[in-house]
Amino acid sequence: MISRLLFIFFALMVTNSMSMMVQKTYIVHMDRTKIRASIHSQDITKPWFESVIDFISESSTQEEEQEQEILPPQLLYVYETNMFGFAVCLSQKQLESLSKVDGFLSALPDELLTLHTTHTPNFLGLKNGIGLWSAQNLASDVIIGIIDSGIWPEHTSFKDSGLSSVPSHWKGVCEQGTKFSASNCNKKLVGARTYLKGYEKSVGKINDTADYRSPRDSIGHGTHTASTAAGSLVKNASFYGLASGSASGMRKTSRIAAYKACWPAGCVNSDILAAMDQAVSDGVDVLSLSLGGFPKPYYGDSIAIASFGAAKTGVFVSCSAGNYGPHPTTVGNSAPWIMTVAASYTDRTFPTKVRLGRGEVFRGSSLYHGRKTSQLPLVYAKSAGANKEAQYCTENSLDQNLVKGKIVACEKGLNSRTEKGMVVKKAGGAGMILLNSESQGGELLADPHILPATSLGASESSIVRNYIRTSKNAPTASISFLGTKYGEPAPAMAAFSSRGPNYFGLDVIKPDVTAPGVNILAAWPAKVSPSLLKSDKRSVMFNIISGTSMSCPHVSGIAALIKSVHKDWSPAAIKSALMTTAYTLNNKGDPIRDAGSNNSASATPFAFGSGHVNPESASDPGLVYDINTQDYLNYLCRLNYTDSEIALVSRENFVCPKISVFQAGDLNYPSFSVLFDRVGQNSNVTYKRVVTNVGKSQSANYVVNVEQPRGVSVTVEPRKLKFEKMGQKLSYSVTFSSIGKRLRDAGSNSFGSLTWVSGKYYKVRSPIAVTWQ
Repeated sequence: MISRLLFIFFALMVTNSMSMMVQKTYIVHMDRTKIRASIHSQDITKPWFESVIDFISESSTQEEEQEQEILPPQLLYVYETNMFGFAVCLSQKQLESLSKVDGFLSALPDELLTLHTTHTPNFLGLKNGIGLWSAQNLASDVIIGIIDSGIWPEHTSFKDSGLSSVPSHWKGVCEQGTKFSASNCNKKLVGARTYLKGYEKSVGKINDTADYRSPRDSIGHGTHTASTAAGSLVKNASFYGLASGSASGMRKTSRIAAYKACWPAGCVNSDILAAMDQAVSDGVDVLSLSLGGFPKPYYGDSIAIASFGAAKTGVFVSCSAGNYGPHPTTVGNSAPWIMTVAASYTDRTFPTKVRLGRGEVFRGSSLYHGRKTSQLPLVYAKSAGANKEAQYCTENSLDQNLVKGKIVACEKGLNSRTEKGMVVKKAGGAGMILLNSESQGGELLADPHILPATSLGASESSIVRNYIRTSKNAPTASISFLGTKYGEPAPAMAAFSSRGPNYFGLDVIKPDVTAPGVNILAAWPAKVSPSLLKSDKRSVMFNIISGTSMSCPHVSGIAALIKSVHKDWSPAAIKSALMTTAYTLNNKGDPIRDAGSNNSASATPFAFGSGHVNPESASDPGLVYDINTQDYLNYLCRLNYTDSEIALVSRENFVCPKISVFQAGDLNYPSFSVLFDRVGQNSNVTYKRVVTNVGKSQSANYVVNVEQPRGVSVTVEPRKLKFEKMGQKLSYSVTFSSIGKRLRDAGSNSFGSLTWVSGKYYKVRSPIAVTWQ
């Protein structure tokens, strides 16, 4: 017994010792003003980060046992533009040594994040030769940096016909690598770089043959987003005849800089930060990131930190909100200096018709382009397999004897929707119906299936399940495919689009706006199948996919259009213009609906923010709510961040004022998020705002119009604003009072709006979201 205990003791000692030696990747934040001169004074020619690494190596080596083999720290990246620090692989002992360096702020473990149009320009009101798409506006040089999975440079969407020479402020390069050379860049694709050090440390070595150790795109996502933001005009684009028309990016004459930081398993923070740092240094005007993770405090959010640095230099940063809806408090990339974009439907659909054996007919959605099925036997996947995963139609889960020649009803989840179709086809199935769960509501996504297949909404899916379970006769179904249709009520919020409230910043409504993100057609690599299945040998020039990844580059391209018109506007001013001119009614004049609810209830600001983007109106918003760096730092103070936490974000020493009248709700944001104590009676709060006159007239008069949230009284002072010159700033205050004696449930909400109106032309609208805590 004693010998066994000794064995366990020594085993634990060895395990602990080994864990102290195992290296992990960290993103290290440093205060450049506090790095001790003595650390790098011995060799003044040596860069600061090399001196820090040397110090770590020497200190940790002295503390380790001499007989242990010690791996030296492995430096991956140095960050000096958006943040100050580096990415490095360290053991626990080495991390402890680093923490003793003067100027050390924090070391965040590296993290793997996920990747979150023929008709959309027309749907957004962009027309050739008019307004934002006028020749004069499109002639200016704006560079959009796309941080994604790379690009397929030969695609016709990236041809440079008719473009002038590369902008003089551009400092980037076209890196060479696997099947990618400097000649792949041109006057359209002005730069391309690759970032993989963090990914290989986290996931493993990249397969050079399949995934290209170069800016070349092996999964299609980056090619799709780049062309959505700034692809050149391509006529006769379609997906096997579906969605046919002229494809174009939002700002079709913008230059593109592609930064490949995403790979088949995802995107690693250290690579993303390196790409963002380099992109700003290279000279991009707009940064587009269709990726992210779960919400977190801003001082621990690498994208938020790097975006703060980018915004300080005048770069507009647009990020996807995430695909974790319709669940509340799931919105990511929610820092107030980031444009956070939700996803919604356009009026274009790819409808199908499902007919059950007893006569019911349902509408679904699919990109399958073959013939309709006949009336075939229908089987529920859960009863057609040998394990618990059969209901999801996962690999090898279906029994061929129970599936062959039948239409299989599969639940969504666990694997991709197109992979389910492959599983069904492999098992001998003749078709597939994808069933929505209750939480997925009426969501109808179109997918490029390899067999006759369609999706159905939650209520229809429930009927199908019940029909299969209770039918006295053998259940049957047929699927027919109706092509491309236009004119549906739109926009409508996608169920998958992540929702507010903004968990780590409740005083700011997130997302900010919504944009087209469902069934978006854009460029696609020739050697990547549209379904991403290895067994799918189809090759297409354009593919149709969905996600907030698709909505984000729409807004990135629109921001580039606004920047072309207003070259002196700050990122906050551009964001304000996009938010205050957004609309909340669909093309039928009804409130924007939410596909995340079975009854298609009206969407709220926690789904769409200020509403759906309206590019032409945003180019002339009348008033803007501008925000500077000091405002953001004061806001962080009111979130009770410590000085060191603020330093992580700001890269500078900032001490919160001991006495301040500034509230978190006073951030000059173009929306209002109001928090009340649910047990308080007639509680009230007053917030201040400042608006700047940017309208076409030197003098302008505005009158306020308030739609009061239920249970809240709203008082604005003054109720009129009189501007006498361009650029003039005027302030106003808003008092929100909770009224009524009823005890409200924790987390209950009500919504309204505040709009400044000038004549018939300008309506500067801000949503109001009230939450009782």
